[in-house]
Amino acid sequence: MRIGIVCYPSHGGSGVVATELGKQLARRGHKVHFISYNLPFRLDKFYDNIYYHEVDTPTYPLFKYPPYSLALTNKIAELIRYEKLDVIHAHYAIPHSLCAIIARDIAKAPELRLVTTLHGTDITLVGNDPSYRELTKYSIEETDGVTAVSKALWKETIDIFDIKKRIEVIYNFVDVKEYTRQSVPEVDIASGKKQIKNIIHISNFRKVKNIPNVIKIFHLISQEVDARLLLVGGGPEECVAKRMVQQLQLEDKVLFLGKQDNIVPLLSISDLLLLPSKKESFGLVCIEAMACKVPVIASNTGGLPEVVEDGVTGFLADPDDYQKMAELSLRLLQNSGLHEEFAERGRRRVVEKFNAEKIVDQYEKYYRSL
Repeated sequence: MRIGIVCYPSHGGSGVVATELGKQLARRGHKVHFISYNLPFRLDKFYDNIYYHEVDTPTYPLFKYPPYSLALTNKIAELIRYEKLDVIHAHYAIPHSLCAIIARDIAKAPELRLVTTLHGTDITLVGNDPSYRELTKYSIEETDGVTAVSKALWKETIDIFDIKKRIEVIYNFVDVKEYTRQSVPEVDIASGKKQIKNIIHISNFRKVKNIPNVIKIFHLISQEVDARLLLVGGGPEECVAKRMVQQLQLEDKVLFLGKQDNIVPLLSISDLLLLPSKKESFGLVCIEAMACKVPVIASNTGGLPEVVEDGVTGFLADPDDYQKMAELSLRLLQNSGLHEEFAERGRRRVVEKFNAEKIVDQYEKYYRSL
């Protein structure tokens, strides 16, 4: 098949999943065309059967803001005509699905099939905004096929928009050959101290990620065990995190590592992942961590209970109950046997339920069914 993938090129979960899906499809012989304003960061080298098409957004004095959606629509229409695409897979309803719908009409290609994958923010934040609500509903209903990354997001989409169209739940995934615990010396990455416990948090540092509670949880952990917090990513809440670290006098125990293209080495030296998000439609970083044998302490919200088995591969708690999360973290950190059991079961769960081979099979089957 000739497949166009429209996505954001950034470090967010939707961009990562879209890029990894394209890479997996290309390995199976499909021709994959990525369409975005920048090269997706996971396309860090040449891949057979993968093509990248940059969307140039012109700036005119007439426009207060650069009209990216118009330029994207035009680029998709061009590719439909010249590359004879069979499928356009849009990750995010707004603006990607809407642009693809208009582009198909412009290119007069009714045989082209459009697939929309809902990742969460496009429904719970953008789509639920009155400014975009009708456009989001239209984009979902006018797409040939719609998938959601969790049952929780599927239900929320139906409840918010009163959608009658069938929505298929296809979970996110990781390549379990790539995401596996590496042999990294158990040495503190800053000071060289051995036996320190590395706690990791990876996100885009938005308010929904509940960064203050990450710091509070770690503060309580550090009072009981020799530990260090690895903060990976960056965003608007980074200043809040740095201020809290100073107030709690944790400067020598917290490392701000910024955005990382390859997180496997960092996960491989980690003992625990903290994800106390107020909302997560799936929580891709959880399966990345579990694949690397890192148990997870996360919120019992959204799609996280579908990913992390409470009391089996990690622990779940109310996102505001940082004391409970700290207690659960210490239960694992202070019991090596229990920690090892959780680590092994987490890896096994990802291999069985969230591995790339299985999920990409589902996407291929879904494309063909349309």
